[in-house]
Amino acid sequence: MARVTNSDTLPFVESRYELGMLASQRVRDLNGGAEAVVDKENDKLTVVALREIASGKLDVDQVRHEFVESYKDTPAVVDEDAALEITSEDPMLREIDAELENSLVDDTTDGVADAGDDTPDEGETEE
Repeated sequence: MARVTNSDTLPFVESRYELGMLASQRVRDLNGGAEAVVDKENDKLTVVALREIASGKLDVDQVRHEFVESYKDTPAVVDEDAALEITSEDPMLREIDAELENSLVDDTTDGVADAGDDTPDEGETEE
């Protein structure tokens, strides 16, 4: 099999979209040390993965299951603001967090008061 085409692989997968997902999962498996079911020759792993799918020797259902499971392990961030909060009970971290927050508040209030204020304050003279 010198060259793999989509038509070679479509009998083993449901769509071209699924082919891309399964081939990418198989490449991750091969990079992780899985044994190839076809001869690698000097091909890149993406070509090897497509050749494996087209050969029919690869258990596509197993690769599909691995693909789905790989996304189940990824934690989802529910609330972006909550993800930025320090949840540690360490008093030093709480103190550092409070100091940082105070310095940020001070910086923003100083910048707002001085911005665009060209008139002299009481007791000041213009030069």
